[in-house]
Amino acid sequence: MKNFKEYVFLSIWVLFLSVSIFLSHSATAQDKTFTIEEAVLGGGGKLIPKNLDQFQWVSESSFYSQAVGSTIQVTDAKTNKVVYKISKTEVDLALTSSGFDTLKKLPRIAWLNSNNFRFNHANKVVAYDVAKKITYNLVDYDAAEMENADFTYNYKKVAYTKGNNLFINDKQITFDDKPGIVNGQAVHRNEFGIVKGTFWSNDGGQLAFYHLDEHMVAEYPIYQLKTRPADARMIRYPIAGTPSHHASVGVYNTTTNSTVFLKTGEPLEQYLTNISWSPDNKSVFVAIVNRAQNHMWLNQYDAATGNFVKTLFEETDAKYVEPQHSMTFLKTDPSKFIWWSERDGYNHLYLYDVSGKLINQLTKGNWVVTDLNGFDKSGNTLFYTSTGLSPTERHLVSLNLKTNKTFQLTYRPGTHTATLSPNGDFFIDHFQNATTPREIRIISADAKKETVIHTAPNPLADYKLGEMTMGVLKASDGSDLHYRLIKPINFNPDDKYPVVVYLYNGPHLQLVNNTWLGGANLWMQYMAQHGYYVFTIDGRGSMNRGHAFEAAVHRQLGTLEMEDQLKGVDFLKSLPNVDASRIGVHGWSFGGFMTTSLMTRNAGVYKVGVAGGPVIDWGLYEIMYTERYMDTPEENPEGYKNNNLLNYTKNLKGKMLMIHGGEDDVVLWQHSLQYLEKCIKDGVQLDYFVYPHHPHNVGGKDRVHLMDKISRYFFDNL
Repeated sequence: MKNFKEYVFLSIWVLFLSVSIFLSHSATAQDKTFTIEEAVLGGGGKLIPKNLDQFQWVSESSFYSQAVGSTIQVTDAKTNKVVYKISKTEVDLALTSSGFDTLKKLPRIAWLNSNNFRFNHANKVVAYDVAKKITYNLVDYDAAEMENADFTYNYKKVAYTKGNNLFINDKQITFDDKPGIVNGQAVHRNEFGIVKGTFWSNDGGQLAFYHLDEHMVAEYPIYQLKTRPADARMIRYPIAGTPSHHASVGVYNTTTNSTVFLKTGEPLEQYLTNISWSPDNKSVFVAIVNRAQNHMWLNQYDAATGNFVKTLFEETDAKYVEPQHSMTFLKTDPSKFIWWSERDGYNHLYLYDVSGKLINQLTKGNWVVTDLNGFDKSGNTLFYTSTGLSPTERHLVSLNLKTNKTFQLTYRPGTHTATLSPNGDFFIDHFQNATTPREIRIISADAKKETVIHTAPNPLADYKLGEMTMGVLKASDGSDLHYRLIKPINFNPDDKYPVVVYLYNGPHLQLVNNTWLGGANLWMQYMAQHGYYVFTIDGRGSMNRGHAFEAAVHRQLGTLEMEDQLKGVDFLKSLPNVDASRIGVHGWSFGGFMTTSLMTRNAGVYKVGVAGGPVIDWGLYEIMYTERYMDTPEENPEGYKNNNLLNYTKNLKGKMLMIHGGEDDVVLWQHSLQYLEKCIKDGVQLDYFVYPHHPHNVGGKDRVHLMDKISRYFFDNL
């Protein structure tokens, strides 16, 4: 790795430069402030750092392409010279020659290989041959009719769902019409890294897919107010401690038109996660997790028969195991693969062979791997992204698989998001930090060559921004708690100012990062422009800090998190310009749960709270998430009781606004309705608002209304 002292020096230099940039900006900036529309919608994109349009690698090469006006421009990363251009006119000529209509505008493309790219057109996936200047149809595809579309590597087959059944091209392959039976869709409520329900073999000849039987799960009504009279869309929602659904994995062979199911055994209430195909397409691997989520088996199955072959290895943990990544097989040896695991306390990479033998722990340290970027041309060097230099940053590292030596490829403090070229020679590095909106570099795989090809101008140069600082506080156990603080604009050291605390502090989210504006959104600067400090701290339970930090909240969701948020309040009260009697708090989802907790279980600390989409009773939340962190209500009655916010309504002091989406199928509307009912029963005044047609998050133009309502609530009451 590069010298650590060099990194520390550079970090200090960048911090000094950031302050200098801020002071310079403050001295020359105009007096513009955001409208609420600009703060929420980014001025129609004008206030978002500019990016390169359709910037991507060309398959099987070290060329990259981008859209420039109505032209696709292809550049050689080795020379940084444009090698050829393809105009919309050329593509239109090829389309008309093939009997297609012309394009309305340059389409979104993706490369199939070094000479052919694809795009959607006229309910088809069409390919363009750069050398021959012709187009040809790959597969029919109607995005409006085909849900959960999943294409083979060559885009000649597409798997998709209609209703609860699965299709390939125009052929239906499942025929389940019973209520509660679903095929080809993501299962287990999208936990365990599951984002889809179909998995093509490497050669495109077989399709593994999820089959879900949820008839035993109680139906729950999601009210549809657009009809006259209103009706209900019924969903299956498994709540903690109740029967869970049963998942299985089918394998469809496109040659024999037959399906076998993997013999994954019993109990049926288990989680089938992280499906992988072997390089030879003969085996399917499944990481099976028990319902208690404290035991995982990585199993191999015969794709032709569905028979169980063997368990490669097992993992257990006293709190929980949570596999989130499928196997990555080595380019040089298909009998070896990389597995992600938190077994040593941090998310690291391990090298195994297919017999289940551990060959080597590839990465190690008190930091986590956040991305596996790929291999170089030889296949002997692995590239990964980690928090090795700082929990708030992301850096690219190379690892020699033969010597196990690492080399730091990026070191400028901030966040590097890297995409490896198909031939493994170069990276596209998207870089940002608190004062750098966006820079795009081409970096050679050995880091000896680096070319900046795009620097985004500061889109906020004409606006007054509050000074932002990032720092670290200490939790009661000595853990570092990273925070971000934004000062009000026109700051007067003789005045005192109110504070809005924005929080989440739950699993799978990190709010404080060394990214543009420190990870803050424009609404936070909008509040600073209205005279507020804005503060965020990532307490224990937040992600990317290791298993002990994240699992510290186990069986008591909300308790330690409040303790860490109150550490933040202590810090705020120590600042001479904070008005300690005017601290407000706002969050959504888990953040809504935390807001409600802090307003009632620590009543009087915060004067105003706005809780959006809050979990109120963990006994009413989904099995997969809740039982991982809380166990079942029967196993942990005290934990559920202590963190059930219906038990604290009488404690509410100050003003609180609760908001919910009327069609929320993540945190059920029933949570806040029951809270409202309990407040009425207890004679407690609660302000309440519903967005009738919105699910868990309020989006679109209605989000402006939402954030305006939240802002006004603080303006009027804090």
